[in-house]
Amino acid sequence: MSTLDRSSSTSAFGGLAGALKALAEEASVLVQALLLPSKVIDEVEQMRALQVRANRIEASDPLRADVLRWHASRIGLR
Repeated sequence: MSTLDRSSSTSAFGGLAGALKALAEEASVLVQALLLPSKVIDEVEQMRALQVRANRIEASDPLRADVLRWHASRIGLR
């Protein structure tokens, strides 16, 4: 087996392992959301409130509106 063949085999296995890990993480997040839907609803309500505030102040303070939107976009990532 040439070095190139071993290298691509290792790379393929690493890619598969990474894909399986990502799939497991996604499945875990899904199960948590199904078990605790109130947490997801609370996060969506927080995001919506920040978006509404950002829209309300957009004309008078666009930088603050951008910050509020940024915070809204980070809520589900905690």
